[in-house]
Amino acid sequence: MNTLTDKAFTLAANSRGLGFSLTRFGLIVVLVWIGALKIYKYEADGIVPFVANSPVMSFFYKHPAPEYTKHMNPEGALVPANRAWHEANHTYTFALGLGAVIVLYGLMIALNPWLPQVAAVGSALVVIMSLTTLSFLVTTPESWVPNLGNTEHGFPLLSGRGRLVVKDFIMLGAAWVTMADSAATYLRKRER
Repeated sequence: MNTLTDKAFTLAANSRGLGFSLTRFGLIVVLVWIGALKIYKYEADGIVPFVANSPVMSFFYKHPAPEYTKHMNPEGALVPANRAWHEANHTYTFALGLGAVIVLYGLMIALNPWLPQVAAVGSALVVIMSLTTLSFLVTTPESWVPNLGNTEHGFPLLSGRGRLVVKDFIMLGAAWVTMADSAATYLRKRER
């Protein structure tokens, strides 16, 4: 039978290439945009709880967790004393370096049409980055709704920060798909 449903499923099945392209484009946009935002102090302030509590990354900061909790700037606010603390903590220097790395990963993935082997490596690095980011669900107390008197707190209730982190499961999957696609493209080109 050649029903309308069958035609729709055939059309969907034949759009796999478009899906790969959209996934790659979305990954590039997110990486370059989020990486570039690290030049702004509000963005650097926002990642402090993740970095400070991470056993893998906390050494980048001068002050140990949870000292940062007294110096958090609300998004969009300028508190000069907090800004000075973050300067001394190396918050902004670290964010600039991290942002440059994230932008680099995005640009590596964008090279897929010309250098698929570089794009495959860039995607593999994003897989590692996503796994590191997902570890923040375990290491960062601010990932969960705090106990401020309500019975709704703690695991599995994600806070705003936690909801931001859990989305990296999508980034992980997208990076894996683009890595596999770029690697396959490289191998096909090499066989010619």
